[in-house]
Amino acid sequence: MSMQYNADLHLHSCFSMATSPEMVPKQILAGCRTKGIHVVGSGDALHPVWRGMWEPFLENEYGITVVPQTEVEDSSRVHHLILMETFDQFAELQQRFTPACGHLTTAGRPHLHLSGEEIAREVHDLGGMIGPAHAFTPWTSLFAAFDLPSECYGEESIEFCELGLSADSSYGAGIEEFAGVPFLSNSDAHSAAPEKLGREFTRLEMSASTVPAVLEAIKKGSVVLNAGFFPEEGKYNRTACTRCYAQFSLAEAERLHWKCPADKGRIKIGVRERAEQLSTIPPTVRPPYLKMVPLGEVIARVLGVSSPNTKKARALYSAFIEAFDNEIAILLEVPRDELARISPEIAGAVLSMREGRVTLIPGGGGRYGSFTL
Repeated sequence: MSMQYNADLHLHSCFSMATSPEMVPKQILAGCRTKGIHVVGSGDALHPVWRGMWEPFLENEYGITVVPQTEVEDSSRVHHLILMETFDQFAELQQRFTPACGHLTTAGRPHLHLSGEEIAREVHDLGGMIGPAHAFTPWTSLFAAFDLPSECYGEESIEFCELGLSADSSYGAGIEEFAGVPFLSNSDAHSAAPEKLGREFTRLEMSASTVPAVLEAIKKGSVVLNAGFFPEEGKYNRTACTRCYAQFSLAEAERLHWKCPADKGRIKIGVRERAEQLSTIPPTVRPPYLKMVPLGEVIARVLGVSSPNTKKARALYSAFIEAFDNEIAILLEVPRDELARISPEIAGAVLSMREGRVTLIPGGGGRYGSFTL
């Protein structure tokens, strides 16, 4: 009998740049338990010390399935997400990539002097899966460097496409080469805090909660649901100046030769406009995309406090988790009347979010968007 599992298949370890020292297996698994994530990517699986740190936790008290996973950068500065069945395969991949990289044993997310096609060929040769990471962001992504996936991957196939925080599935549904390619939503988390881990996830229909079953579900496209940010919250959603964040239409940016008239800053194309440029076919039918704001952020906004980490916000967050088990259930499923037992105001805000009654101030140019409920 198949069941549905929430999967977050892209995160980073304490060995990656700009990550929390708390990004260690024990903290990651505890964070997944609180969030409601059943399947998690290991992060940084080309790093030998990190692989060793995971070994004692592959069987864990929470029953969370750990999928060996890493992100790499190629010679065109495109980022790729790689999934494998075992850490032994990643140990072999590390050996194969060593001639193309001088820092494989020290960096969490390595830069390889290889093309996307060469990387994909090695991954496929070892039985792994690959796809573009955060495909639409205007830096270090597939569509920052290329107009078509095949220009990057050549003769090699891709098994999935990761949408990234500034895009939902509608952004890729009109791209011809993505027809039949499953879309994944992942957090790319650098911290185990509940507002980061699982902030985007993919719900998969799986025959068992094992790594082979996860990879098989992706291969078959057994995605039931994508969930994540309102794309407008992403920091590159709209075309904007990278210095003052003034926003422009595509036509204006082209007329200004991508230079801001106010401060001569560089104008960077937004994810929304880039997706529109690339869409050439009627949108393919995709699973539902549920837009959500992390519970901690909702609580902070309703309480009028500066962050989810204030004492008051944390106490209320803990009360909700204690009552309803995990954050994803609270955000998506627990009836409003039950939520109102803990806090009528938060219950109202969660309902507004579920119904899309959110006012969004879109981000762009590197500054996150914001929302009011």
